[in-house]
This record gives sequence, C-alpha cells and structure tokens, in this order.
Amino acid sequence: MSFELTILGCGSATPTLSRNPTAQHIRIGSSEFLIDCGEGAQLQMLKLRLKINKLKAIFISHLHGDHFFGLPGLLSTMHLMGRRNKLTLFGPPALAGILEQIFAASETELKYPLEFIPTNPDQKELLVDTSTFTIHSFPLNHRIPCTGFLFKEKQRPRNIRRDVITQLQVPIGQMKAIKAGADYVKENGQIIPNSDLTFPPSPSVSYAFCSDTAPDIRLASFIQGVDWLYHEATFLNELENRAIDTFHSTTIQAANTANQVEAKHLIIGHYSSRYGQIEDLRLEVEALFPNVYTAEDGKIFPIV
Repeated sequence: MSFELTILGCGSATPTLSRNPTAQHIRIGSSEFLIDCGEGAQLQMLKLRLKINKLKAIFISHLHGDHFFGLPGLLSTMHLMGRRNKLTLFGPPALAGILEQIFAASETELKYPLEFIPTNPDQKELLVDTSTFTIHSFPLNHRIPCTGFLFKEKQRPRNIRRDVITQLQVPIGQMKAIKAGADYVKENGQIIPNSDLTFPPSPSVSYAFCSDTAPDIRLASFIQGVDWLYHEATFLNELENRAIDTFHSTTIQAANTANQVEAKHLIIGHYSSRYGQIEDLRLEVEALFPNVYTAEDGKIFPIV
C-alpha cells in the first residue's frame, strides 16, 4: 500500500516567498488527507496537482492562524467546485463556532455534508480506524491546546509464494485467506501450513506529526518507535530562551525528541522566517540525530 507525505507549507507564523505556513498532504492507499491548513494551502495543492475534492478528512492541530487560516477558503472552494461527498473535519472544539460565524457572515451554505469531530488535547484518542490503517490524535505542549496526529498502517498481508501456489494448484478463491495467515487444506485432507505458502509481510509503517510543541516527555508513550517523525524545529539552539517563551522547539530539542521516541527518520520544519537558509538548522540536528531531512514546500516523502 502506498503511503506518501507531501509538504505544502513548512514555515512558521510569518510566511516567506519560499515557505508557506504549515500544511501537509497525506496519501495512504486511495485515501487522501490534509494536516493543518495555513494560508495558501489550496494554491499549493493546485500547483502540485493534488485534487482538493479527493480529501476525505482534514486534521487541524490548533487554532493559531498559521495552521488554519486557509481552511475557510479551502472549504468554500470545495463548495464552488461542486463537492457532494461528506468531508470530515477534526480539530479543536472552538473551530466549529469559528467556521459557523464565517459562513453565516458570508451567507455561504455548503453543498456537501461537513462533519466536525472535536479533538481532545489532554489524551491520545483514536480518530479513524479502517481495515488497513488507523489515525490517532495525541497531546502536544504548546501555548494553547494543541494535538499531534499519528498515521499508522495495520499489519500488511503475507506475501504469496507463487511457485508453491502454482505447484499445488491452490484455487484463487483461497488467496485472501492465505494472505491473512490461513493454512490450505487439500481435497485429501492434507494441511499445507501457511509458512510454506507465503513469505512474511513487509513491515507496516507509521508517521507522526508534531507541530507546534515544546519538548514533552509524554511523546515517548504516544509515538514510541514511529518510523517517520515530523517535528518542529523553529529555532537554532542559540535561541532556546525564545523557544521556551513561545512553547516551540529548537533543533537540538527536536533531535532529542527523535532519539527519545526512537524514531527511524526525522523531518524538521516550521522554520522561523528569520532564517533565509535552513542548512544550519539541519546541521545542528544531524549532530545528534543523523537520519534527518528538511521539510521544504513541494517536497514529497515516501513513507516506507
């Protein structure tokens, strides 16, 4: 199953000419989602040929403008483009009232069902549960209530040994059960163990979104062993006091968190607009966590 992350915006509160505010597109199989929706998110989707009306759900981490000011416009565009399918919106409880006021003031009545599900900033919660993946929210440590999101594949099916299947002439109708782990019983009653018919499945993968947040030891229990971690690194380490004041993280703190949760890969982002170049931020992280990548607008990460 394909699992792909596209960065729509990697900047923090103030956008720059090369960095839009936070927004990310996630594709898991045939399902597409949006995480946060800073200004310009829908324009970024158009530039990258991502279809707005294919989004099944949108996840908003918190109510600072650089994470949701693009949302009313995106929802309105879906309306104007003739969307009819339900869209599910997850976010802080106050978000529902904000949108109601905006649409009431503009006399906008959406043509599609918009289901709002409030998130809980105090505990980990299951938001989406499908046959192939789950999506959880979990608390972050920010100046206002804020949640991260964990996208996790369920165990993948076992891989068929086509040579053995062909030799035994196993009926096609048995394939689904065998991939799920079942043995095969021949007409004469002989049992062929599943281990003779299949190879172990490819490892399932996971992705955690952590922005915005100060360092938080709770993350080790929420996302331990995550394959890919996106964690804000708003400031270089020399501005640690500024990070403390604003409940954000430095490069070193992002690296420490990646090590604490035993992440396999780290993507940093949410860069302060004071930094024209981001190479220095990457280098500070790399000194403590070598498997680091930089988020950049338009960059695609295969989650494998």
